[in-house]
Amino acid sequence: LAFLLCASGESVKVYSSSSEECVHDLQGHTDLVSGIVRNPSNHLQVYSCSADGTVRLWDFTDGILIKVQVISDVVCVCVSLELFQLVAVHLPLSGDQEVEARELSAVLCDVSPSGAASFGRKVRVVGLPGTSVANKSLSGNKKGAKNAFTCVSCHPKEDCIATGHEDGKIRLWRNFNQKKEYTYSTLHWHHGAVNTLQFTPEGTNLLSGGIESVLVQWHYTQENQKDFLPRLGGAITHIAVSPDGSLFCTSHSDNKITIIQSCVKVSAIIQGLVKGEGVRTDLTIDPRSKALVLNGKPGHLQFYSLHRDKLLYNLDIVQQEYIHEEGLDQFEVVKAAFDTRGNWLATVEERTQKGSELEINLKLWAYDEQTQSFMLNTTVTAPHEDQITAMCFSPSPETTMLVTISFDGHFKAWLYCSLTHDSANQAEGACWSCDFVGGYHHLKPGCCCFSADGSLLAVGFQEVVTVWSPSWELLTTLSQPPGAIRDLCFGRLSCSKYLLGTSTKNQLCCWNLLTCSLEWSTPVDVSLLQADPLSENMAAFCSQSGCSDLFVFKPGEPRPLYSQKALCTGKVQRAVFAPRDQMLESCEEHAQWLNRSQLYFFTQHMDLMTFSTKTEEDRLLASSKRLMVDDSVAVTPFYLLLGKHRQQQEALTNPMAERIQLPQGSIAIKELLYTPAHVLPSASFLCSMFVRSLLISSSSAR
Repeated sequence: LAFLLCASGESVKVYSSSSEECVHDLQGHTDLVSGIVRNPSNHLQVYSCSADGTVRLWDFTDGILIKVQVISDVVCVCVSLELFQLVAVHLPLSGDQEVEARELSAVLCDVSPSGAASFGRKVRVVGLPGTSVANKSLSGNKKGAKNAFTCVSCHPKEDCIATGHEDGKIRLWRNFNQKKEYTYSTLHWHHGAVNTLQFTPEGTNLLSGGIESVLVQWHYTQENQKDFLPRLGGAITHIAVSPDGSLFCTSHSDNKITIIQSCVKVSAIIQGLVKGEGVRTDLTIDPRSKALVLNGKPGHLQFYSLHRDKLLYNLDIVQQEYIHEEGLDQFEVVKAAFDTRGNWLATVEERTQKGSELEINLKLWAYDEQTQSFMLNTTVTAPHEDQITAMCFSPSPETTMLVTISFDGHFKAWLYCSLTHDSANQAEGACWSCDFVGGYHHLKPGCCCFSADGSLLAVGFQEVVTVWSPSWELLTTLSQPPGAIRDLCFGRLSCSKYLLGTSTKNQLCCWNLLTCSLEWSTPVDVSLLQADPLSENMAAFCSQSGCSDLFVFKPGEPRPLYSQKALCTGKVQRAVFAPRDQMLESCEEHAQWLNRSQLYFFTQHMDLMTFSTKTEEDRLLASSKRLMVDDSVAVTPFYLLLGKHRQQQEALTNPMAERIQLPQGSIAIKELLYTPAHVLPSASFLCSMFVRSLLISSSSAR
């Protein structure tokens, strides 16, 4: 069984190369994990380093944290002097679980941030302490050429270094460790920059990857011969090879990992949340699968399971072959919405070609029980004369209706009529038609929202809020402070009489629909307003000083339920409340707003973030107790199975008895207790040493 380890935020995830499942999530670091390397003296252990200033040793097969090496002094020096340093750290042998590594030797010093930024023009070969490697610099730049260094890889056995370049070329530098001048040869296939290089363990082949999504295998002794594995997905960003050379692994720009059998075929794909250039659609929840739905691969929607942290599937919306070429205008999925029962999915796709008008398609997808997916039912070409700014389904159970609004000054109601009245065969004898076209004084609508029961539709026309009935009667217009309406949201449950909106003049307004008057307003720049479908709670993301703040509140109460300053940098433009399968019973007052639903949001760096309660954190800690054991106790599977039971038994039999303080064991015994059982020597070898450590001498007994 082969395992694949990858850094994922503040943790290290361990995947099975055959089942593609995450078997362990090694948690313990408090900042981003920056590197992973196998323990050369034990193939079942791995070191991880992090920006938190620690190096941690793990048994990745059992998910056990073995030791923590604290190297925080180095981080402090680098930050205070604003210098980058390459240092060699001596990891001391100690039986303690947490030790401080003090023996440091500088390998490369005084690298300023400006020097690091221009590192692509020169490669420095630096010998580690205790080696005879002479320091040299490799440079092959010519004036006007785009041949800056992009990646580097060292041959495992020979005196050779491979470098990738911005112009797609690969150079093999030889004899750099000799007294004579080094030489280099050039390989070229990539038409874009070479993103990554990796030699195989024996050095017989060199692997390269770039924006072409093709894994290229170069034969080291026969440089003109090469093998290709094309169509791997997004651009290749990193390549790794298993210790025996039988498996290759490529990571991609769309947050995917591909496991390959010796450059012959793809054996497994581990797909995280698909990342692209940006999220055009809102974050929505599929009512059936409870999956998060948003832009995925180009022209697709991805259905991502938040509970399993795994991609379920991609739905092809555009249904056209995507061409990976810059500057080419192709259809993009910009809007997506579900009805309340999950029977229908509406999507909008756009394409703008140079010298021509905007092309828009509105598509209605019906859920098919047999295929357990959505099937295209209706395509409406040019549903509006200008860009569609928003759309939403009516939550009313009596009708199936979709409302779209556009910059052309109109909103349209699309009605579904089924001739068979059979929900299982919605595609047969069914039709979608435009039932109503509305507007208000030739103003451009920017947002719309249905009330929870579908009895009211609110449409924001620039600075005017209009409220419509299901029979398309204009019921009222609501006054508000100056500024165009940016977002509208109805209250839920006991707060259903309120309608909230945000404006471009940094105002958050609340109207009372019973009195048709402004209930309250507050000056705040709200970039996103989101309602919890299962409670009265609302979340407002506010922008201030380049950061986003969060306020969770009920429209009828003056005090926020929860607030978080400086949540993240930049504006939060996408967020959603995901309903829970089981309601939590949080005892903390400030976290009770998370009992029914969980709030997810996207940062400007395309990171999906969420909030968790102490109850959930305790549950996670309980499932990974092996990472959180008292420092005074040896971390062994034997203790984890029997340790607590024995402590409880001792407390019941003799709770008042004084414990005899046993002498502290030697370092060798501590190492024995910390090492997993399956990598220890035979019991006959360890038995005598272990028994002697447990004996109490006569002097200590007295």
